Amino acid sequence: MAPSVRRRGLALGALSLAGALTLAACGSSDSGSGTGSKDGGSAAKTHTVKTAMGDVEVPVDPKRVVVLDTGELDSALTLGVQPVGATHSASEDGFPSYLPADRTKGIKEVGELANPNLETVASLKPDLILTSKVRDGDRYEQLKAIAPTVMTESTGSAWKENFQLHAEALGKQAEAKKAVAEYDAHVAKVTEAVGGKEKAAATEVNFVRFVEGADIRIYGKQNYIGSILADLGMGRPAITDKAKDGFSYDVSPEKVDLADADVVFTSTYGDPAKAGTTKTMNSGLWKGLKASKDGKVFKVDDRLWIAGIGYTAADKILDEFQAKMTG
Repeated sequence: MAPSVRRRGLALGALSLAGALTLAACGSSDSGSGTGSKDGGSAAKTHTVKTAMGDVEVPVDPKRVVVLDTGELDSALTLGVQPVGATHSASEDGFPSYLPADRTKGIKEVGELANPNLETVASLKPDLILTSKVRDGDRYEQLKAIAPTVMTESTGSAWKENFQLHAEALGKQAEAKKAVAEYDAHVAKVTEAVGGKEKAAATEVNFVRFVEGADIRIYGKQNYIGSILADLGMGRPAITDKAKDGFSYDVSPEKVDLADADVVFTSTYGDPAKAGTTKTMNSGLWKGLKASKDGKVFKVDDRLWIAGIGYTAADKILDEFQAKMTG
């Protein structure tokens, strides 16, 4: 392609995005961004939310919400809000299967997680965008030009705090309080089902994730699944204290015996063959694990146990955890 033609194409693309952002910004102002309309209509009122990027004025009752991460999608649906748009995992199309199909039907896909299509986002004319700084911090200026954008600092272990911020932005604090109470009750029920607090604390549980293109991850305590295991009061092996930043302790297949515990849950991100799942779990080292010998190795869905990051996911994880531990 000739340089001049290429430059014209890039210029037209930039103009197209700029135009879409301008139209979206106009649409946002039409829906009201002040303290209220003359007739006091609630649709025009806003309130201030403290975010990782500073104070943001958001509608008190947003109607067209776009979410750019799995945790934000879980939060919205848990709180009874169906987004108009959402990103999907880079490894798979569509939305997580653990979410009710009737709730995700009709949600427009707006690109991959951490790589949203801003033109598609703008075309949906959202009045609120939910995401995190770790995913989309470098796109904040572009996103806030489309609609008020509420960012949490990070994802994973901070999921409970993030949920409260999402609830505040969505005006669903009462629904959030109910979801938290139901989760706490569910945790207590599962802890009792696996033998009570004393037995839970004496049972060491590990979570091992096989990742295509990376080492095997023995999950520590500072992550989503780690927080759920902590809520249940489960014991954790000493190796989890060596996890980098509390997140994971990464090992090669030749050191997978370090993952041993009374119970081991496993998941795979990507192709099991390319991630080494099949080869490793057929190895002598893996078969020599105490959990393997005792029949206490359980494969679970990566998109639920690792990427769900929300109360709807946690509810399903607790049910599956109880079924596997007591089955």
